[in-house]
Order: sequence, then structure tokens, then C-alpha cells
Amino acid sequence: MIKTILLKNRPEGTPSMSDFEFITEESDLNIKEGELLLETTYVSVDPYLRGRMSAAKSYVPSFELNKPIQSGVIAKVIASKNKNFAVGDFVSGMLAWKTKQVSNGDGLLKVDGSKAPLSTYLGVLGMTGLTAYLGLEQIGKPKAGETLVVSGAAGAVGSVVGQIGKILGLTVIGIAGTDEKIEMLKNKFGFDAGINYNTSKDMKADIAKAAPNGVDIYFDNVGGPISDAVLFNINRFARMIICGAISVYNNKELPKSISVQPFLVKNSALMQGFIVSNYADKFPEAMKQLSTWLADGKLTYTETIVDGFDNIPQAFIDLFEGKNKGKMIVKI
Repeated sequence: MIKTILLKNRPEGTPSMSDFEFITEESDLNIKEGELLLETTYVSVDPYLRGRMSAAKSYVPSFELNKPIQSGVIAKVIASKNKNFAVGDFVSGMLAWKTKQVSNGDGLLKVDGSKAPLSTYLGVLGMTGLTAYLGLEQIGKPKAGETLVVSGAAGAVGSVVGQIGKILGLTVIGIAGTDEKIEMLKNKFGFDAGINYNTSKDMKADIAKAAPNGVDIYFDNVGGPISDAVLFNINRFARMIICGAISVYNNKELPKSISVQPFLVKNSALMQGFIVSNYADKFPEAMKQLSTWLADGKLTYTETIVDGFDNIPQAFIDLFEGKNKGKMIVKI
């Protein structure tokens, strides 16, 4: 029996369970020469998948209706006719939301559960960590003594960005949505300060208070009014790294926002969006650095683990209500 999750409808606004379809097939998967049979172990759910569920043109193709959804997956090789993979190997790759599937091995990377928990290869040692490290390094160009503000700071990428900022000698301020998350940022991840956007009466003033020397680097995961408030506090030559905009992904109309141009001109500031694949040539060195920091205890992580293949869509939907701390992963 093989379970598969399809995209049934293109969501309007926030996705709902009715946008997904579960199918079960009684199928014996036979592999040909060069192929391998994979059994799904962990599935990553991430905000960017929302964009792929719409028909709008983006940096990756839209998901097709009535076809399996794909995301980062850790899978176990349970049969192999591919010389590069043996039965018992664990691999990471962009794979379908299926309990079992056949692959030719393209795009798969072997991962070693003896060196780090398998789930970390979807998080701090996977695209999450690479996004945090390369976005901060390549665009933020951090210098010790500067001030870094991170929105969505309790999420998967944000929590790693803040830690890297501390390792590099920055003052780090995190923005998140609950007092519990703010305490986690400070006590677990070493942030210098945190701001709860749900209880703040004046985000602009609260950012100014937390960052009395102004903001040199802003790592933006949310967009919207929070990011507008940061603009009022940026320093000359500030760098703003635009990683995501989860606050507006489900908007049915174009969001209203202040004009950024005067802030950029007045402060000779940089605002740059990016996707992690822009820096694919730097993945090996970034992975080496992240692995070293993790092994040395300089970098830690938190995960929200949801059990059960059938709970993948709900785990994804829960991202938009901030129900995750750190990386949201489904264990199969």
C-alpha cells in the first residue's frame, strides 16, 4: 500500500485541508537497472511551498493539480539497482509526498545519521542552514559589532540566522509572535533581545529601544508591517536581506505598504532578495562550516516534529499560524 498526497485545488488565501487529496494505491514498485526504491522517513514543510501551489510565475515551477506535492524529504533505500546507493542508505532530496517511490538517484544526497540526527539534514544542516548562512554572509556581509534584526526569528531559518550572527560578533534582536518564543530566542539561541509583535503597541519604537545604535542588517522572513517598522530604524549603508514574506503569502489582494525608496536613498542602503540556489557553488563550504559549528556546540536547533504521513498537510497549514518552533518536520 502506497499513500500519496496530491494538490487538489489551488488555495485561495490560507490553504485548507480541502486543497489536498489523499490516495492509496495497492502497487508493487518494481525497480529497473539504475533505479532505487525509497521509503519516506521525514518530510519537510516550508512556507515557500505556498507559492508553488498557486499558478503565478515564480522562481520554481508551480505544482500541477492532481499531481503529488514535493518538498525536502529524508528517505531510506529499501531496494537498489543503482551502484551509487545501497540498501540501508539514507538520502535527502526533493521528493514526492508519498510513503514509497522509485528514483533514478538524480538529485539525491547521502546523509549520515551517525554524525547528526537525520532530521537535521532538512534543517540546520540542510536548506534551512544554507539559507541562513549564505543569505547573511553573501548579502549581509556582517562585521563584528553591528546590529542584526531578524523577523520570523523563532522559525527554522530565523533561529539559525540569529545564532550565526552571535558567532560572528553581532548584537542580535529577534522578532517573534509569543512571549514563549521570545524567551526561547534569548535563552536557547543566545539572542540579545526579542520583540513580540503581537503584544507590541508600537513596533517602530520597540525596535528603536532594542537597537539604540540602529539596524545595520535586517534578515527579513515575513514582510508586511513588521518590515515597514524596521525601515525607520536602519543605519547608513544598512543591508536588508529579503528571504521570505510569510505575512503576505495568503493575501488575496496586493498588500499595501510604505514606499521603501526614500529609506534606501536616504541611507544608501541595500535591499536584496535571494533564493538559496543562487549560491549553489558555495554549498560545500557552507555545509562544512555549519557542521563544524554544530559539532563544536556553537550552533543548536529546535524542531517541531509532527507524527504521521496523513498529518503533512495540516503541519504545513500550521506554519501560517506560527505553531512551529524552529523547523517543522513530519516524521513518517
